[in-house]
Amino acid sequence: MSKPNRLLASLHADDLAALQPWLEEIALPQKLELSLPGEETVYCYFPTDGIGSTVIVSPAGQQTEIGVFGREGMSPASAVLGADSNPYRVVMQVDGRGYRILRTKLDELMAERPHLHALLLRWAQVFGAQAATTALSNAVHSVNERLARWVLMCHDRLGGDVMSLTHEFLSIMLAVRRPSVTTALHVLEGEKLIYSQRATIIVRDREGLEAFANDAYGVSEHEYARLLGDFRSR
Repeated sequence: MSKPNRLLASLHADDLAALQPWLEEIALPQKLELSLPGEETVYCYFPTDGIGSTVIVSPAGQQTEIGVFGREGMSPASAVLGADSNPYRVVMQVDGRGYRILRTKLDELMAERPHLHALLLRWAQVFGAQAATTALSNAVHSVNERLARWVLMCHDRLGGDVMSLTHEFLSIMLAVRRPSVTTALHVLEGEKLIYSQRATIIVRDREGLEAFANDAYGVSEHEYARLLGDFRSR
């Protein structure tokens, strides 16, 4: 494998050897839809870079993000739980690469290999914790704190201080309109935590962002570290 996916790299050697022949390395371009609500899940994806977004869509077409994933995880988590479809829209928001495997084949391998299934179940627990934390944050934190949280989460997954994040993506992440995104970006810039230009955010002060986000950030990250080891190189 050219780059590591954290879950794949954590597998026992024999489990990885059984999985590898079925993994197809692919590009994951921005706006690629990995799964759609109610449709049968054909493939499961293990990114090695880039950011995927899991979005819940209302019957009227309104949408908001409940979680992100990158090289630390896989999608959809519902497949790990035995579901053949996913109630969410999963789309790549930042270009990347990774591996895909037929869901039916992954089902077979999980049934044969309990250590593989246990590892992926721990990921499903972590992703559920992230979704729950997002719901709490949307209810109790300011837009500015929520933006700081999402910038930190993207920073964790991209491995660099320069991030291509469009206003459209940020508005879905924050469940607010674009003018509110612009205002929140100006606040973080004013605090000298980031630079913002066009569709690019540059992190200036990681520790300052964490302090600004307060308790909006860290719960699901700590759960990942507890169950799977800390994936954040920082």
